[in-house]
Amino acid sequence: MDPLHEYSSELVFETDSSLQLLLFIDKRSSSKEQLRQVQDYLETLRETCAFELQIIDIEDQPYLAEYFKLVITPALIKILPEPRHILAGNNLVAQLAECWPNWQHAMAMAETRPTSQNVLAQSVQAMRLSDEIFQLRQENEALQEQGNFKDRIIAMLAHDLRNPLTAAAIALETLEGQWEPSNSGQMVLPPETMARLAHHARSQMQVIERMITNLLDASRGRSSELKISPRKLDLGALCPLIIETLQPKAEAKTQHLKIDVPPDLPYVHADSDHIRQVLMNLLDNAIKYTPEGGVIKFCILHRTTQKVQISISDDGPGIPLEKQKAIFYDAFRLERDELKEGYGIGLALCQRIIRAHYGQIWVDSTPNEGSSFNFTLPVYRS
Repeated sequence: MDPLHEYSSELVFETDSSLQLLLFIDKRSSSKEQLRQVQDYLETLRETCAFELQIIDIEDQPYLAEYFKLVITPALIKILPEPRHILAGNNLVAQLAECWPNWQHAMAMAETRPTSQNVLAQSVQAMRLSDEIFQLRQENEALQEQGNFKDRIIAMLAHDLRNPLTAAAIALETLEGQWEPSNSGQMVLPPETMARLAHHARSQMQVIERMITNLLDASRGRSSELKISPRKLDLGALCPLIIETLQPKAEAKTQHLKIDVPPDLPYVHADSDHIRQVLMNLLDNAIKYTPEGGVIKFCILHRTTQKVQISISDDGPGIPLEKQKAIFYDAFRLERDELKEGYGIGLALCQRIIRAHYGQIWVDSTPNEGSSFNFTLPVYRS
């Protein structure tokens, strides 16, 4: 039998009068040879003194290593008779040969004294139970965090579903108006416009489908880490689609969108669906908080050879300096937004997405002078 598997799972000795030893090892291959050397040497001493040896694997019984405050293995401990004596290191046999006469003497002196084996066993049992309770608490905390994460991600995705639903509804309502009785069967919009609206509605439905898939994945997931699939992404092509989707909402408030996207913009390494969510959230918030007739700026800067920066600015009420970090927390609401939709759920998701891309997201804002939300993405390297 492999000597590494001969140890007892509990600290229980069969006798009270023998010299009682514990040998702590680990699962390294070198431990087998060290174990054999110690066992072989102890067998040559059995006639000089009765002893009992237990082998303990510290990986299987870490609470024992903690109880004896061990920092290295292998380690040989004389636990009875007292006082306790610990030998550690790779030269256990040499140390054992030096200590054995003293241990024999301690054995003879201890014959008339009561042992503390029961107290030791109880202490070790308490350590083992404490270790198990700690592990159970960790597992419970992990389960709670998992449940909280699922609740947050479901709330975030439900929040973001409104944007593509609104865009698809506007396109479908416009198409439906072509067949109203008041039109007398006449086509108000040209065929190419109708085709564009139909394509737009279909693409928004696909966005919704992807979001629902993400929601289901989150509900089944066992980790609070947001999963992304970054690929080569053309922001110059994606941004006009986002702007086109939300343009009707801006026009309804007579807002003016100023777009500055350089034609030589490099590709970025990002997850298209998740970056679409970020852009939709930030642009929708800008429209929401910009007053009637206000101005919204959408610009992209090629900051360095490693990063691209996207900025969406509004001339709304702004955000107090002391709240500018808190708005990215889950479910945080500014006092002014208690009774309406506002910065909060969507921004928390934006931060998770950008951080998952190893980017940064922040806001520059002055009360009553507007806000600028900025984030960075890595440049794609072929």
